[in-house]
Amino acid sequence: MPTIKQGAALQTVITTFETSPGLCQDLMDALTDAYSAFISKQPGFIGAGLHVNDAQTRVANYSQWERREDFQAMLRSDEMRKRNRHINTLCKSFEPVMYDVSESFN
Repeated sequence: MPTIKQGAALQTVITTFETSPGLCQDLMDALTDAYSAFISKQPGFIGAGLHVNDAQTRVANYSQWERREDFQAMLRSDEMRKRNRHINTLCKSFEPVMYDVSESFN
């Protein structure tokens, strides 16, 4: 389960996907399959969530990893490179960005 806490020794990654209403469900299916079949089984994976805006034009993905290198190794794997080529056909753009938790509020 993801932890949102300042100073946590984790790697947080937020990826935003720009898509269209006609492709949003296909994108969600591809991302869900990637997490279920591959990403969640990779070393260092902690947890993730997928979020869709009400217009179905954007998907946000929040994931956490034990180490930055764990996330990078997953991205560089042949399996994920293949999946990302397919995901790229379902959206106008996507960009994973690594973050440190600066503040958290409960």
